[in-house]
Amino acid sequence: ISSAALIETASFSVPSAEKVDGFPRRSMRRARQRRSHSSSQFRYQSSQVELTALPLLKDAPVAELHDLFCKKLQQCCVLFDFLDCVADLKGKEIKRAALNELVESVATSRGVLIEPLYPEAIKMISVNIFRTLPPSENPEFDPEEDEPTLEASWPHLQLVYEFFLRFLESPDFQPSMAKRYVDQKFVLQLLELFDSEDPREREYLKTILHRVYGKLLGLRAYIRKQINNIFLRFIYETEHFNGVAELLEILGSIINGFALPLKAEHKQFLVRVLIPLHTAKSLSIFHAQLAYCVVQFMEKDATVTEYIIRGLLKYWPKTCTQKEVMFLGEIEEILDVIEPSQFIRVQEPLFKQIAACISSPHFQVAERALYFWNNEYILSLIEENCQVILPLVFATLYRVSKEHWNQTIVSLIYNVLKTFMEMNSKLFDDLTASYKVEKQKELKRERERAELWRGLEEYQDRRMQMLTEAARNQRNLQERGERGDLSTPSSPQTTQSDQPELKPSGASSGAGESAT
Repeated sequence: ISSAALIETASFSVPSAEKVDGFPRRSMRRARQRRSHSSSQFRYQSSQVELTALPLLKDAPVAELHDLFCKKLQQCCVLFDFLDCVADLKGKEIKRAALNELVESVATSRGVLIEPLYPEAIKMISVNIFRTLPPSENPEFDPEEDEPTLEASWPHLQLVYEFFLRFLESPDFQPSMAKRYVDQKFVLQLLELFDSEDPREREYLKTILHRVYGKLLGLRAYIRKQINNIFLRFIYETEHFNGVAELLEILGSIINGFALPLKAEHKQFLVRVLIPLHTAKSLSIFHAQLAYCVVQFMEKDATVTEYIIRGLLKYWPKTCTQKEVMFLGEIEEILDVIEPSQFIRVQEPLFKQIAACISSPHFQVAERALYFWNNEYILSLIEENCQVILPLVFATLYRVSKEHWNQTIVSLIYNVLKTFMEMNSKLFDDLTASYKVEKQKELKRERERAELWRGLEEYQDRRMQMLTEAARNQRNLQERGERGDLSTPSSPQTTQSDQPELKPSGASSGAGESAT
């Protein structure tokens, strides 16, 4: 490349200083976002291999069916460039028709899947779906607001996934044969594809992985381990993975099938992976699936309840009200299925947090917390433990009912206070009296504190006045001294009046004695 070309490229890529915006607004960038198509297929072979249409499978004699099926599988290993819409149209159509035939044959015919076809089928699937996923076109991709980049080769890729799914679901499918080819390496590559931006691909992958987990028992522990690794990398390293929701959905059904008592491995997964997943910035994308997994663990083994609730309280959001609302929703789902004996173990820290949410200035957080009292089962648990819970929340309820800016919240608090009064009127009256006494003590302390500060401020003012006056006097003395130095004659001789009068020592002592 010539130096002139390099200079031209550099001048083209660097914007002028006037056009650089140091604070770009994401909303403006999103307004220009459009649904884009990208392909991750870089190994195109269509320029080397020209496809020719083979006879239809339904017209083939039974003796030639398996051979023709194998040829069509090999034919479908050819890849095409879908970013060029008009290139290899004939070859693309031949492959699409062949894939449709394969899907239909596996779905409707019996006796098609014989042992020699397994390696060919897995090879065709691997060649088509396994590839390095391209980086996102939008480096600040937000799944909630931005449109995903769709896979350009989806017309063929969809049929390959459909074939794989029908292959796994076929009555002729033999796990003992398939496990030779669908091995750990294959599963690892399959899991990596969950990071695809295309939601259609992730949906197929979710169903396929679930079928693999159900059919190939020897891979179950490995699949769980690799999902565990993906989540840990997502939590502590990358904070980005597109397929978290789909993997959690698979885990929901896996957890539902766990045998009792739960293994230590499963409990560790709950405590070290599922609970820390609540710290993710993109929690809203997969929170429903995550909460379902957590509740499934509780329904399997009630002893994990305390770990779950204390874990949620540990990671409770401090500054994000949207996440607080999600946490409160999950807590309600948990309390819907909690056992009374487990509720007693967590009620104190839990209702301290709920009280903090009720006092939140954000009305949605306060409203979501107050809705707990509309749940009949939760209300029954509160009533059984009123002696413990009411003192924890009473002061907050009483104070917020007087101070909150939102009238809806005030009305909800009045309803909760009325409910508590009906539950235990004596305790309610005692708490009301003690609250008023504490309020008076607090007001007294405030007055004493204000008087103390006022006294300190007055002392400071007096001290400052004294210091100012002392500084002024010092300055005056210095000025007088300077004037005195200027008026003193420079001759070393002094006048008689300036000389001290010298008296004999005897006279001095006599005078002293007479004075004495």
